[in-house]
Amino acid sequence: MKTMQAAPEIFDRRLIALRREAAAARVGQVSPILDAAAALLLDRLDDTTRRFTRALDLGGRGSVAPLLRARGLGFVVSMDLSPAMARRAGGLPLAADEEWLPFAPASFDLIIANLSLHTVNDLPGALIQLRQALAPDGLFLAALPGFGTLQALREALAAAEAATRGGISPRIAPFAELRDLAGLLQRAGFALPVADQDGLPLEYRTPLGLIADLRAAGEGNAIRAADRRTPPRAMFPTAFAALDLQMELRLLMMTGWAPHDSQQQPARPGSANARLADALGTREYKTGDNAG
Repeated sequence: MKTMQAAPEIFDRRLIALRREAAAARVGQVSPILDAAAALLLDRLDDTTRRFTRALDLGGRGSVAPLLRARGLGFVVSMDLSPAMARRAGGLPLAADEEWLPFAPASFDLIIANLSLHTVNDLPGALIQLRQALAPDGLFLAALPGFGTLQALREALAAAEAATRGGISPRIAPFAELRDLAGLLQRAGFALPVADQDGLPLEYRTPLGLIADLRAAGEGNAIRAADRRTPPRAMFPTAFAALDLQMELRLLMMTGWAPHDSQQQPARPGSANARLADALGTREYKTGDNAG
């Protein structure tokens, strides 16, 4: 008999909560970036005629709830790991963990997760819970930073740490790849899963400006395997001297629906009333036939 294996704990969720709590007072510093990402994500609502009445804003940090209200959606719950961040998010505040959602099934008909799921240890499990929290024919939209985001910073820090300490420690979170996300949505039970990519170009005057923005967003290093010792004095100056300050926030967008009978269904095998060979104007061969 197989036993369920717990997801590996890559991130220290308690540390993430503390850093988001500390960042709540200055998260407005990165509002232009969060707002731009949220606007790109919510543009997908224009592709549906479905009208929503109960929304969950998951970790939106003040960028999602106002946009939903501007679209006429009056009931929005804003959930965050940090109570202070939840209070400033713009909806009905709730402090809770994405890994342990406190909602009854079918609580919402719209769930928006803008740059909030990339530090969840068990993303497949979180997606299952989110799908269960959706009413039938409810919509889930999420944006995650994708593979390649902060790659220049990752490489500069690794090279500088190797040069000054003789080894490297993980300092930037691992990010998802686009090819994996549609499959994760399907495994979680979402219908009509779609994953696509967008991006926001960013440019900083100084490396310290980038670090300040990461801290203001509550995005400090929370990897459990990170080396918490004081780094060598020369490490950060060495890394920053080699850092390219033109970069891109690669946004991986996830779209999925809670299943409902009204949705488009795949055709049953053998139900086609036309042959592909006729459409292509060619001859059909059975398995084993010699086409020559």
